[in-house]
Amino acid sequence: MEGGGEGSEVGRRERGGVQRVLHHTRARTPSRTWDRFQGPLYLARFEDKPSSSTEGAIDPSINEGIVNNQSPHLHLWCVYISLHSPVNSMPAGDMAKPLLGHQNMDSVPSLAPAAGHRTIGILGSGDFARSLAMRLVCSGFKVVVGSRNPKRNECLFPAAAEVTFQADAIKKSDIIFVAVFREHYTTLCDLSDELSGKILVDVSNNAEINHHKESNAEYLASLFPTCSVVKAFNVTSAWTLQSGARDGNKQVPICCDNQEAKRAVSELAHVLGFSPLDMGSLSAAREIENIPLRLLPAWKIPVFLALGLFLCFYTYNFIRQVLHPYIRDQKNKFYKMPVEVVNTTLPCVAYVMLSLVYLPGVLAAIFQLYYCTKYRRFPDWLDQWLQHRKQIGLLSFFCAALHAAYSFCLPMRRSHRYLLLNEAFKQITQKNENSWIEEEVWRMEIYISFGIMALGLLSLLAITSLPSISNALNWREFSFIQSTLGFVALVISTLHTLTYGWSRAFDENQYKFYLPPTFTLTLLVPCAVILAKLFFHLPCMNQRLQRIRNGWEKGRYVKFILPRATGEFSSGESTSTV
Repeated sequence: MEGGGEGSEVGRRERGGVQRVLHHTRARTPSRTWDRFQGPLYLARFEDKPSSSTEGAIDPSINEGIVNNQSPHLHLWCVYISLHSPVNSMPAGDMAKPLLGHQNMDSVPSLAPAAGHRTIGILGSGDFARSLAMRLVCSGFKVVVGSRNPKRNECLFPAAAEVTFQADAIKKSDIIFVAVFREHYTTLCDLSDELSGKILVDVSNNAEINHHKESNAEYLASLFPTCSVVKAFNVTSAWTLQSGARDGNKQVPICCDNQEAKRAVSELAHVLGFSPLDMGSLSAAREIENIPLRLLPAWKIPVFLALGLFLCFYTYNFIRQVLHPYIRDQKNKFYKMPVEVVNTTLPCVAYVMLSLVYLPGVLAAIFQLYYCTKYRRFPDWLDQWLQHRKQIGLLSFFCAALHAAYSFCLPMRRSHRYLLLNEAFKQITQKNENSWIEEEVWRMEIYISFGIMALGLLSLLAITSLPSISNALNWREFSFIQSTLGFVALVISTLHTLTYGWSRAFDENQYKFYLPPTFTLTLLVPCAVILAKLFFHLPCMNQRLQRIRNGWEKGRYVKFILPRATGEFSSGESTSTV
């Protein structure tokens, strides 16, 4: 339940965390992590893992033999150096800066507990408990850590935090974080009297979705009915607590049956720099505990769509490039399967996926024009499609980037070298001194140029879709990049495909097994999207569509009754219909 190892506290929770991997040179340290430090420190690399850990730092003056030592005490030594390494001064609630820096934690006055803040208790001494204690201390709270072995674990926590026995920690605090496994909740039953009337914050998660009939928080509440159990901070990683919340990591779902306890924990989360999200009563804890266990729920449909397109186009290209020459000419072309066929398939998937990003917008416009209203709900399939456009676009960029990497590797293949030598020998035997074809030279130059521009625009779209970038843009800037430049990327990708095909669509030798070239199939959906977009930009259609999106509806009228006019030319009330 306690201790410094990964088997303690909530180390195995799906909350993201840090991995202790000591790097012995600055060159091996990620620049993003190194920039946070201003001294020649050897750092530990942080990665999101199901387990949680704390940041390690070791002074370079320490003998490298100590770093390479396999002693079980090395871990505690690294953690001790990390927690007692200098830190930067940070005002309470400022999560924009990391906790680790180069000033001594005990010598910074701003890190002393604030007079008006209540004492916060933590039960457990694992990775998450240590990171939470550090964040609370740096935010100005007085922290009391309850441990079964306080002497052993005292060196793992900041010097400003008091490490004592669990009973003493409970008596000194009103809000207590329960940072232990669900299996160890029953070990706290001996402290029922001390816990009576306290606010217990459950931060645990399960190993699987819906692993138990009831949530961990509800189970904890059943063991301690006199306490107010709050489910919170289970989606927050130890790394987030140390380095500072960014974008989506700032949100903390909170649920509880006691409104006062919920309000107190929400205020605490706000002071720590997070954004509390009220999820209602404690019955919502089951859903909150499932949040960190879901594996990319928004990516399921786009990934299956991309895989389906890849399999279809790969099979089609395999039939044309490998199977056809083997059956017709008895030529073995199976060596093309790992690289060349894949490289022909990837741009097809990327191009079609990019068009599928803008196709639902066209269908939504047709839907609104047909019903002459924006207040009619889209069909469920179209609504889901619109919500997955970001993931589809990112997968399109991923396939395009792979296509570029594969294309660079094509000349490196041994088969390409042999074919080049055969072509050169054939040219020599035919006494052909000049094989320059002006049309092919221009075609390839234009083809490659369009491809580079399309990949550059796709990179811009992918970067601006990241939360950290999109949050820095206003709506007009974001719409211009994602909509206008995205459409330009689709047009340039179409030109890239057309220059690749050139006149091959009219060459009967390209129709192997009477199957048209692959690029002709990929042009169908993108060209339809481009033509539809141009049609909707016609003044007559654009004005009507804008009126509908501004609230206009066909067949809906508002009748105004004007006041009775006075004078000799008055004829009573008049009406006006709009």
